[in-house]
Amino acid sequence: MKRPILIHPDPRLKKLAPPIPDMSDDLRQLADDMLETMYGAPGIGLAAPQIGVDTRLIVMDCVKAEGEAPRPLAMFNPEIIAESDERSTYEEGCLSIPDIYADVERPAAVTARWIDRNGAEQQETFEGLWATCLQHEIDHLNGVLFIDYLTPLRRQLITRKMVKLKKDRAREKA
Repeated sequence: MKRPILIHPDPRLKKLAPPIPDMSDDLRQLADDMLETMYGAPGIGLAAPQIGVDTRLIVMDCVKAEGEAPRPLAMFNPEIIAESDERSTYEEGCLSIPDIYADVERPAAVTARWIDRNGAEQQETFEGLWATCLQHEIDHLNGVLFIDYLTPLRRQLITRKMVKLKKDRAREKA
């Protein structure tokens, strides 16, 4: 089931999400809903706080090549356990900040540990777009948005645009 995505500014996007104590069918269903929401947006990553759910769950799929099989990942309690000294810059966007993009510098490679949908611990090293997306989504779990890496003035301008967008959308629904 597709879920509505929160738009910045929303206080739920700035909260630290608590860890998941144990797996359940409800959490697996939430992961499925999040993947459907992410693909429908369309996006390459989504964190539970972005749909108003206060828990440490992210989904992502950075496969973009035509004809390449999708690789949907659902990561429960993800954490970065190592990062490269090498840095890379990607133009990032966010489903909670539509149509806004900015260059953000992050570690080029990261190793993450998480629990999969079957309750098994996983560990993998991600590079390139996968590494950027993973860091971006884990930031959401910690109440951090990609615009927090920008200058205060740029962040303020983007926030004003999002306030206007939310007002315009509310008017359209009325």
